[in-house]
Amino acid sequence: MERFVYDQMAALDQRHWWYCARREVVAALIRRLARPPAGAAILEIGCGTGHNFEMLGEFGHVDALELDDEARSIAEKRLGRCIMSAPLPELVGVPENHYGLIGAFDVIEHIDDHHAAIASIAARLKPGGKFVMTVPAHQWMWSAHDTVNHHKRRYSRPGLKQLIERSPLELEKVGYFNSLLFPVAIAERMVSKALGKDGGDLELPAAPLNAALKRTFAIERHLIGRVPLPPGLSLFAVASAT
Repeated sequence: MERFVYDQMAALDQRHWWYCARREVVAALIRRLARPPAGAAILEIGCGTGHNFEMLGEFGHVDALELDDEARSIAEKRLGRCIMSAPLPELVGVPENHYGLIGAFDVIEHIDDHHAAIASIAARLKPGGKFVMTVPAHQWMWSAHDTVNHHKRRYSRPGLKQLIERSPLELEKVGYFNSLLFPVAIAERMVSKALGKDGGDLELPAAPLNAALKRTFAIERHLIGRVPLPPGLSLFAVASAT
């Protein structure tokens, strides 16, 4: 990702509606579908500034890896110990057959060889361990946001399903989320492109709007994993190691 993207993450990850609500939705997804055992060994791949650590810590002992030096430094302060810097797909130095839960939240779309990445992740899971991933949906929604974040692709639901089914993992669930705000996002991107304002910056909305967007997105924590959500901005997959 571009340097300014990490700077924005560090500045906004505790306040911006997207980060705050997504943590609630991902926590519900883990609790409902992954169900790690108490005290599970957990690995977050591509942890950024470590803004998911408190949430993941509810489920077990968290390890993490992050390639960006400055983001990793912030994350290490939050975690209180060293964070690995091994890139996908090799994951050199990351123990195999060790983790009960591995998360990659908006990470796999950055990797050229996503098939090799999933296979490498599978090798780090204990038998029965769960992998939870999120990715951006719909290639037709490609924008400057994807460019500055160095995305290689956005995913379709059939494409994500096929990715897991062709890996050593067993697919348990795949579906959309961030669906309630999907029509708003489409309209906003169309207007931004028309006005030439599709710059890829993540800005903090005015407080009332930020709160309203967070409440709307976070409603999905009650639905995800229980009922199929309509097409949204993101996709999730939950898979298990055999």
